[in-house]
Amino acid sequence: MTSERPRVAVIGGGITGLAAARAAAEHTSPADVVVFEASERVGGKILTTAFAGVAAVDEGADAFLARVPWGTNLARAVGLGEQLVSPAAARAAVWWDTLHPIPEALLLGLPTELIALARSRLLTWGGKLRAATEPLRPRTSTGPDSLGTFVRARFGNQVHERLVDSLVGSIYAADTDQFSLAAIPQIADIAASARSMLLAGRAARSKSVAQGPIFFTPNGGMGALATATSAAVAQAGGDLRLDTPVSELVADDGGWRVNGEKFDSVVLACPAATVAMLLTNSAPKTASAIATIPTADVAIVTLALAASGWPARLAGLSGYLVPKPKQRFVTAVSFGSQKWTHWQTADSIVLRVSLGRDGLPVLHMSDDELAAAAVDEVGHHLGISLQPLQVRVSRWPAAFPQYRPHHSELVAAATEALPSGLVLAGASYHGIGVPACIRSGQQAAAAVCGSLGAGAH
Repeated sequence: MTSERPRVAVIGGGITGLAAARAAAEHTSPADVVVFEASERVGGKILTTAFAGVAAVDEGADAFLARVPWGTNLARAVGLGEQLVSPAAARAAVWWDTLHPIPEALLLGLPTELIALARSRLLTWGGKLRAATEPLRPRTSTGPDSLGTFVRARFGNQVHERLVDSLVGSIYAADTDQFSLAAIPQIADIAASARSMLLAGRAARSKSVAQGPIFFTPNGGMGALATATSAAVAQAGGDLRLDTPVSELVADDGGWRVNGEKFDSVVLACPAATVAMLLTNSAPKTASAIATIPTADVAIVTLALAASGWPARLAGLSGYLVPKPKQRFVTAVSFGSQKWTHWQTADSIVLRVSLGRDGLPVLHMSDDELAAAAVDEVGHHLGISLQPLQVRVSRWPAAFPQYRPHHSELVAAATEALPSGLVLAGASYHGIGVPACIRSGQQAAAAVCGSLGAGAH
């Protein structure tokens, strides 16, 4: 190519693509970066808008994990370090006919202390006794690579359905019986190295005394992270092209042609279904593999309620989860005004109600039907009559890739079949959640810059 600097195309302007573009543009041997985004805004599944008198209420993800570095480091690097806030209320519950506080000493829902589990009324005594036998059971094979199969074998159905599936399922909109164990490294690593999850989990918790917040978000909402990162890309010389879908991706004399322009390398930071269409001719093996990655649709109904009618008994709670056997459409509820101080007003309480998951479709319903389901179910759960002052319905089709058992092997095979100069990045492949997407984008940029002979950043 004639340019002094290599040209890199990033297809997708979500947080993965923005992180990749920034990393490539700010490299010690920087590339000329062009970001192609099909929609009219950056951020992808991250979206923050005003609601009910609050300037910034998230419609998608409302926080990121603080105890892994990628989200926190990016936020600080793009100037948001002083704006990061953590939840004011951290106590959550599970609804099983009534609200039960989540037991203490859990590892993503797995018990690590039997006394804490025994004190909870969420499980029956039969369920507690079954869980107590876990240290006596022989090692359970991780071969099936199903989180649900593994947890049921170790702790029984109640621990899985009322704790693990509620917690992990709400994070990933998943049916954990159909979800890869290997995709949950906090559990998979212990399962691979120890016989008893309870004893090994207790040891792991005692060695790692967590300090600092669990979650962060900018006080301007998660949308501020996408906006600040896109600004950093532009400041580094990157070209962000909104409302520009990619219709052409073909090999071209040692490089790649994207919408008629030639690039040395391409970061594919868009959903697997889009990538599969783009690669149908140039990488059919990769295309056919990743086209099989399923997704789950979700909806988030945001409600503003009169503060005067909010029960005092719910003060201090950040929200609650609904286990799969008890679900109609609602899977989780966040008491946003109690969780985030920057959402608080004198007159109203803001709730975010999540509906739908893998195996529980909801987007066939109208906005009015989704709102009615949220109001009716949450009112039933809390034992109050909800009279919303304002309602917002946010639809997220194909929002959550679903990692079926042996997902990592599928991704490895798809990656192996990729032609030189193409790199996969994003939630479809390397981890779900904002920090995982940022890490995936940054790793893709490192791979691209490495293949082009640039130095390490």
